[in-house]
Amino acid sequence: MSRRPASPAPHGRTGRPPVTSRTQILEAARRLIDRDGWEKLTIRRLAAEMGIGATTLYHHIRNKDDLLVLLLNHHIGQLGRPQLPSDPRERIVAAATAMHDALTAWPWAAEVLSADGFVGLLDESAMWMVEAIVSGADDYGCTPEQTVDVFRSIWYYTVGEVLVRAHSARRRADGEPFAYRDDLDASQVPHLAAIGVRWAALAARDIYPQGLRTFVDALLAQAASETPRGVG
Repeated sequence: MSRRPASPAPHGRTGRPPVTSRTQILEAARRLIDRDGWEKLTIRRLAAEMGIGATTLYHHIRNKDDLLVLLLNHHIGQLGRPQLPSDPRERIVAAATAMHDALTAWPWAAEVLSADGFVGLLDESAMWMVEAIVSGADDYGCTPEQTVDVFRSIWYYTVGEVLVRAHSARRRADGEPFAYRDDLDASQVPHLAAIGVRWAALAARDIYPQGLRTFVDALLAQAASETPRGVG
């Protein structure tokens, strides 16, 4: 009996691993973001990074926004989830601190999430920090309006802190020193002139933990002093 000839090798690109999972796409996207920044992330650039066609990626992701949400969910999912305190105030502080640490570990996420509505696109499993802050405010006795105000205020404070420090670090890495004035006119700005060149060192201190606690105390105290809407 004669043997059948061997089937010819399939046509196409060789020597590159096929895309078999969404995890491979996310890993490649993260490499691209870490190297070039999330602003330069495009489906075409990601496809080129992986050595595949853009059409192949669209079998796994819809568009860039979909990819960013998947990356954020994956990043948060890899983080440790601390045991949250039962005390409402301490729960808010712990959750906000975890949120700050998560964004500090990957500052580009703060850039993306700073757009209105992006937080609401995350998976429920990735929103536990938001849920913890909201539940803490609710358990403290805040109205829904006050609860949203508490979260928004903490969120803006946290994102601002992360972005300012990330951008400052980027400037230093690019060889751009901290900008300061050593020739301020004391007759015009006496208090700034008194601080002078010390501003850079003072601004570099990490005071987020102290600021957060002060901020949370003030927000909850304000909420407690307000008359709930519809009452009175």
